[in-house]
Amino acid sequence: MFGIIRPCRHRLSARLHADWLAHLCGLCLALRDEHGQLARVVTNYDGLVVSALVEAQAPRAGGRRQAGPCPLRGMRTTSVARGEGAQLAAAVSLVLASAKVGDHVEDGDGAFGRRPVAGAARRVARRWAVQGGRTGLRVGFDTAVLTEAVGRQGELERAARAGDSVLLVTEPAELAASAAFAQTAVLAGRPANAAPLAEAGRLFGRVAHLLDAVEDQAADEADGGWNPLSATGTSLAEARRLVDGAVLGVELALREAEFTEPALVHALLVHELRQAVRRAFGHRQEPPPGWIGPGPLQSPDGFPYHRESHSGANPAAPASTPPGQPGSEPPGQPPSKRRGRGPENGDGGGCWTPKFALPPRRRGVAFGCLVATYMCCSCQFCCRDPFPGPWSGKPHGSWDCDCGGCDCGGCDGCDGCDCCGCDCSC
Repeated sequence: MFGIIRPCRHRLSARLHADWLAHLCGLCLALRDEHGQLARVVTNYDGLVVSALVEAQAPRAGGRRQAGPCPLRGMRTTSVARGEGAQLAAAVSLVLASAKVGDHVEDGDGAFGRRPVAGAARRVARRWAVQGGRTGLRVGFDTAVLTEAVGRQGELERAARAGDSVLLVTEPAELAASAAFAQTAVLAGRPANAAPLAEAGRLFGRVAHLLDAVEDQAADEADGGWNPLSATGTSLAEARRLVDGAVLGVELALREAEFTEPALVHALLVHELRQAVRRAFGHRQEPPPGWIGPGPLQSPDGFPYHRESHSGANPAAPASTPPGQPGSEPPGQPPSKRRGRGPENGDGGGCWTPKFALPPRRRGVAFGCLVATYMCCSCQFCCRDPFPGPWSGKPHGSWDCDCGGCDCGGCDGCDGCDCCGCDCSC
């Protein structure tokens, strides 16, 4: 599973978490029913947003069915999404997975650099693209829009030079997400929503591409991989500015659309999208936007679209050094415990293994499973914050989330989005 929208039960109410799980399981089962068990591996957290959008716009509920026991649900039965929304999400997930595998083959990442593996991966990618196209046609969606957009990605990457706008490289992702979001309005019978949802999808695609680039930049630079930020000379501050603007644009575009049940869509595309930004930028050693080093502290609202509150003294700075003075930590950063590179090894009171590494230490499937089992048995997923991914080595926030990160402030800070009635569990 992959994607930037990864909510946890601590940030969603019980009802919204059940709805989110219904779409996740509905997508997984739609892939299995139409394309076999292997297709379930392309289940995509971002793809299920498409299914949620269709249901949120539908004039009446009823697109659910009862699913049997599943090990990933603790062998419990549950109500899952079905119908055209789940099928559209399956089509999008297959095409996105095909593109992702093709990108790994093109870059020669890890095992994909070996000729036999690359050949097999290309065949799988082609099969997924065909399957996605077949499923898309069943719901009236021509996935050629997605495949053509993704096909231009390599050409744009090869043409990118230092000084170019990074948005030239994110264009294919924007077009693909825009087409998928707009199709949800067609399936739900709300053609007036097509334009605002297309805009929301375009900006969502931009955010997804940029956050992926931010998270992968250190590893790409270490192993010589291509990264849009490095290739165009885009700084992290500029990337954050573009991301913040796009996140706000998604929220504003959603306000222009009409929904029957907006709660889950609002939670995923407003609150969880902000959380994805915090996750991507939160574990880097670079100072946050607005930090200007020693001297008087600049206004923390360094960017016009930054939504979070920075009021109060900096809790991370040592007590003997006022914030903004020489020797203090940048605002919003944890106190330094060591001078090495890379993230801290995570709070939680344990002697944690594995340690963080920069670039992140990637592991194979089998060894990653062993590491994941050990980390689960030692409660690191819940108690270690951050913890390194068992396979990717990248930092992740603990599952026992700090839900104080929700920036709704009891719905006083929702800025007119009417989240008090949407059960967004702020």
